[in-house]
Amino acid sequence: MAASTVESVPPGGAHETDVIIIGAGPCGLFAVFELGLLGVKTHLIDIQAKPGGQAAELYPEKPILDIPAIKSITGEQLTKQLLEQIEPFGGKFHMNEMAVSLDNTPDGKWSIATDMGTTVTAPVIVIAAGGGSFQPKKPPIPGVEDFEGKSVFYAVRERSAFEGKNLVIAGGGDSALDWTLNLQPIAKSITLVHRRPDFRAAPDSVEKMHALANEQKIDFEVAQITGLKGINGQISAVSVENEKDGAYDIPCDTLLAFYGLTMKLGPIAEFGLNLTENRIEVDTEKFETSVPGIFCIGDMAAYPGKLKLILSGFHEAALMSHGAFHYVFPDRKLKFQHTTSAKGLQAQLGG
Repeated sequence: MAASTVESVPPGGAHETDVIIIGAGPCGLFAVFELGLLGVKTHLIDIQAKPGGQAAELYPEKPILDIPAIKSITGEQLTKQLLEQIEPFGGKFHMNEMAVSLDNTPDGKWSIATDMGTTVTAPVIVIAAGGGSFQPKKPPIPGVEDFEGKSVFYAVRERSAFEGKNLVIAGGGDSALDWTLNLQPIAKSITLVHRRPDFRAAPDSVEKMHALANEQKIDFEVAQITGLKGINGQISAVSVENEKDGAYDIPCDTLLAFYGLTMKLGPIAEFGLNLTENRIEVDTEKFETSVPGIFCIGDMAAYPGKLKLILSGFHEAALMSHGAFHYVFPDRKLKFQHTTSAKGLQAQLGG
């Protein structure tokens, strides 16, 4: 990832901009582009060490297949290309910082303070924080902490790290199924373990998994994981149990456990916004919240018919930008331009 595409701002100090974006995932990054087309400057605040959000942090090498006109792209590649796309607009990044408080300024703007002593002031805030603060759910296995980061993992950051491994993959959602399919060609062996025969994953992925099992290219066990065996952080077997076979061990050297994510709004929950099931209510004209000047896009936005897809968040970013423009430039008329015909925009974007 080219360092020139990210202008990281050292923690501390006071800053002013047009729009503060909380969250530097795909939707937050694309919002920089859409706002930039309208001449709006941005600062981004994110608790992660680098941009990309969940796509880059939890699934950097997982194929994303529903970005229009792109057959397949990984979370890391998508982040890299978004950063290249927004480079002409000079967004400023406050990474490894959490927005902890929100205040009004005397001139009617918003001021956000972070846990690192940074303050950023702007007339508009855009919440693009995905599911908020997120962390993988740990399996209820005694002593699992002794193996974490050595032979037990909750995310795949480098696919090649699992080449030639004897893997047990645990879980019944999309992540478990996707990584079973994606790691099968390079792993020495894979055993997928789920406590029941039904899955909460895409039917196509389930069908492909069963096909691999029928071809004896992977093993599928309906069982509950009860323990781990091993020493010095290296597992040698996963202990499981089911009604048919009782208790038994599955030899392996690596466990990938995909039990979902724990989502927390964190300090955003204290911003005084209308919430629905831990998400933020917005309108569908400009994705503004119940508080004027505060917008929300991406997975955290709640409205009828909402789909938690990156492409939906991109659409939301475009409409949000037009709503935000009027707060930033209240005396200007927004002139809508197509990048295919606007010479000024093409020159700025290098087209």
